[in-house]
Amino acid sequence: MKPFLTFFTVLPLLIVTPGCEEDFDMNAPYQDITVVFGLVDPSEDTIFLKINKAFLGEGNALIMAQIQDSSSYVNGLQAVIEEWENNTMMRSYTMDTITIKDKESGIFYNPFQIIYYTPYQPNTSREYRLKIQVKDKEVTGKTTLVRNFSIIRPSAGSAFIMFKPGNEGEVRWNSALNGRRYEVMIRFKYKEVFLDSPDTVFRNIDWAMGTRKSINTSGGEEMFIQYKNNSFYAIINNRVPYEDPAKEARVAARYTNNVDFFVAVAAEELNTYMEVNEPSNSIIQDRPDFTNITNGLGIFSSRYLNIREKKIHPETLQDIRTLAPELKFVY
Repeated sequence: MKPFLTFFTVLPLLIVTPGCEEDFDMNAPYQDITVVFGLVDPSEDTIFLKINKAFLGEGNALIMAQIQDSSSYVNGLQAVIEEWENNTMMRSYTMDTITIKDKESGIFYNPFQIIYYTPYQPNTSREYRLKIQVKDKEVTGKTTLVRNFSIIRPSAGSAFIMFKPGNEGEVRWNSALNGRRYEVMIRFKYKEVFLDSPDTVFRNIDWAMGTRKSINTSGGEEMFIQYKNNSFYAIINNRVPYEDPAKEARVAARYTNNVDFFVAVAAEELNTYMEVNEPSNSIIQDRPDFTNITNGLGIFSSRYLNIREKKIHPETLQDIRTLAPELKFVY
């Protein structure tokens, strides 16, 4: 939020600058700046938005951030999402609010947060336009939807996935229409039973594969990410056991569940937003802001998540039991 950045950039200069006789107000006149974060995902049946306001005031900004009224619109806000096709509005959805109760602790108030949402029927041939009315100000944004795409490998033909030690594997897919940035992740799911409890505990390990970007957003480009199967065994060996030896000793047995291959794609605007906010290796840290929100800041864009589910191959299960018997996997 730009007022924060301006305030903390100017402050060190004031400390080292020779004394000034004139008193002045460091805070600019109040200006309502709406901040929006929202992604439309046609693989889901609900749209969620985070709508806040930037703030600046007298006193400690970190203390103000813990006060809900500093960054939340308590009233006087209406949000609508419209579907447009060939310059004709086909349908509109008025967004309602829900309060989540599990936001992690941090700079801003928690654990309660207000989220705007609406159920909807995705139509990937239409443009989605966001309109937010804040008193007499209209904040807008628009996006086309990322289309569905096909995962080529792992193929849909086999129910099992094998991680053969010493070999390499790959995730391969065709790029999506309106998609630009792809992130791949493998999720290994398993369950545990304990010596002193009848309950089954479900756990998973996420293995991030990295990012790829398509040449354009036209779709149909064949893309892939390779991985080393040995890394699969190293990761589960390091991350399956509990850090607490006493808790680990209570585990009676573990059982493999599915392995999910996630391929998530972001639209062009979301990719640009992420690029602008990525860590920089340059000594020049000033980078341009990016937003596709009119009369506000933030991002309103689209993404799509494709998942290929597999079961652990019996040979891979045997390799797990041979290479890491201390993990107590039964099947």
